Amino acid sequence: MRPLGALALVAFVAIASEARANPVDAFGLGSRGTAMGGAQAADVSDFSANYYNPAGLARAPKLELSLGYMGADQSLYVNGVNSGIDPVKGLVGGVVAPGRVFGIPFAFGLAIFLPDDFLSRVNALPQDQPRWELYANRNQRLYIAANVAISPLPWLQVGGGIAFMAATSGTLGITGSLPVLQAANAELRHEVDADLTAIRYPQVGARVELSRNVALAFVYRGQFSEKLDLHAILSGGITLTPTTPLLTTAYYNLETISVSAFLPQQAVLGASWQITPNLRTNLDLTYVNWSAYVSPVASINVKLNIPPPSFGWPPGIAPPTTPAPTTILPLNMNDTLVPHLGIEWRALERPKWEGFVRGGYEYDKSPIPAQTGSTNYIDRDRHAFSFGLGLRLMQVLRELPGDIRLDGHVQLSALFDGTTVKSSPADYVGDYVAGGHIWNVGGNVTVGF
Repeated sequence: MRPLGALALVAFVAIASEARANPVDAFGLGSRGTAMGGAQAADVSDFSANYYNPAGLARAPKLELSLGYMGADQSLYVNGVNSGIDPVKGLVGGVVAPGRVFGIPFAFGLAIFLPDDFLSRVNALPQDQPRWELYANRNQRLYIAANVAISPLPWLQVGGGIAFMAATSGTLGITGSLPVLQAANAELRHEVDADLTAIRYPQVGARVELSRNVALAFVYRGQFSEKLDLHAILSGGITLTPTTPLLTTAYYNLETISVSAFLPQQAVLGASWQITPNLRTNLDLTYVNWSAYVSPVASINVKLNIPPPSFGWPPGIAPPTTPAPTTILPLNMNDTLVPHLGIEWRALERPKWEGFVRGGYEYDKSPIPAQTGSTNYIDRDRHAFSFGLGLRLMQVLRELPGDIRLDGHVQLSALFDGTTVKSSPADYVGDYVAGGHIWNVGGNVTVGF
């Protein structure tokens, strides 16, 4: 009878899901912002304002269209073995459309990250299996943000809107017959019903100019949890062989309730200082409410009904028992304060073009506590060093009185090796060393009309 139990478990093993799911939080939006370490709250005015600070849209001088591509290769290791985490790659782009409403500067913005591998992804793992909790699944999501902004006073901009993340839900049904002694001859039919849905969360921002050279900003991004409720049903007849009479019937119902993606609420304080006409420096401090984290481990409800045959079970054949419920161990994360530092130097200035050099740094302290018990959520402090170049071409064509901006970036995230030491010498996973690095490269083109 064991083949039936194994087949039912294969229907869907929903033990745990990776839980930090936002590619923009992980790697930034747009090359200028990434090259400056994500320090953009008080300085942004292009399509990336849809993430960094919606209020910045009101600073756009003209209609702008942006399109680009980014790719991040994640080389993360456990005991020297590559964990095989999928790369992040896809199209980025957006639009900023400024105007006036009753004489007040107004702007609408739209931004998108479109991964070219998955629109939404769920990776199920047991809670005791070592996994890179904040990287393995967070990037496989379609991201869209739409915002509006106004500038009611020359020194004040405010804005807000909604961000959308892709989510999945579905059911799985299996019916047919299973010969216990010849499982390879099973006749089974399956039906899968899956839906792609959207989860929305709010974001708002404000920017205040203290002087011509100094500005401050505040941004709030809401929390979202992506629930993954799955339902798997297996029903059919059980025989000893394909030609023997029916022994009994089996019914297996598996329901799981879990959180497959979680994004904590965030609050950002930003500052921008134009030190000289050609040199700017930015600083953002981001508070991340990781203590509200919801464990990704699924709550499982199983119903199993296999009535015995009228003459009893044949010798050597025993029905499977209902699996014991999963004991969910809490993962009490710590809130973090993430500094972002960016600098931009206008290295060249000519009548019809300008050249920029950019650099940035981000320190993302791990919110995951020491994994000394039976859980194995791996993470390490992240040091992100970034560099970028920008070129602005003005009045390239008579038909294009605006400008064209070409921006590129390269970012290295270093997660230095650290050892996870278990409190029990009998832990079957044991101590392990984990670390690695992530290369993020990309570029985008912006056309202003």
